[in-house]
Amino acid sequence: MANKIHGPLYYERTGRTGPVMAFIHPNPMDQSCWLFQMAHMSTWYRCIAIDIPGYGRSPKANAGLTMGDMAEACWEAIEDALPGENAILVGCSVGSAIAPYMYHQRADRTSAMVLSGTGYIPGKPFAKSRIEAYTAKGTDYRWEYTFQDMSPSFRATPLAHYFAELFTERNDHADVETIIYQFEAMLEPEPDDHYAGIACPTIILTGSEDSAHQHAFALQDRISDCELKVLPGAGHACQLEQPWLFDRFIIDFLTEQGLFPVS
Repeated sequence: MANKIHGPLYYERTGRTGPVMAFIHPNPMDQSCWLFQMAHMSTWYRCIAIDIPGYGRSPKANAGLTMGDMAEACWEAIEDALPGENAILVGCSVGSAIAPYMYHQRADRTSAMVLSGTGYIPGKPFAKSRIEAYTAKGTDYRWEYTFQDMSPSFRATPLAHYFAELFTERNDHADVETIIYQFEAMLEPEPDDHYAGIACPTIILTGSEDSAHQHAFALQDRISDCELKVLPGAGHACQLEQPWLFDRFIIDFLTEQGLFPVS
């Protein structure tokens, strides 16, 4: 069991055959933010979407939670669902921060990484501001935060309100202290070879309206042979706003890498 976490993480599965694709969600969402990808990618992959500690139906964590703890817990969920399998790791925001730690823990089992809603941001001021907001507002902040992560055009749609309701309806299961511990973990500096040491196929997907958009290019520069694709008009959680393009970029990338199943 990963240190500091009060039990195994909750996950959901789709797909019966094919390679394994594991989805790690952003704050303030939970694994249900991958519902489009879980439905679509299960045509070719065995998919698992994981609730990280303090979100959805996963347990709480103690103070001192680390990125390594969360990464190990995600691998434990994959091992529980699909023992001994390699995995394509797909993350968004916090999930994209956890995925490289997962790679370094089991590089031999990481087939590829898809990182979205992410960038290289020294000092991570966003984490400090989120800690302040959650401390002041508790889990109710998730509603406001969900809309902050959306592009202006998507924010006005009924689907945006659906997702905000979906995530905040699960606030009774969320734990604000664990969420704060997670952001504190993100403030810890990464090891020197954290990005330069990544050797698996990697692609960054970034929405042009994401506040992290320009930082995505700085992250690309730090990962060898890393591809980057832009979703025009999309915000931070681009897998929700433009699932058709998000999925197409993944499929094209995995096809190029020989990781798309051929029937």
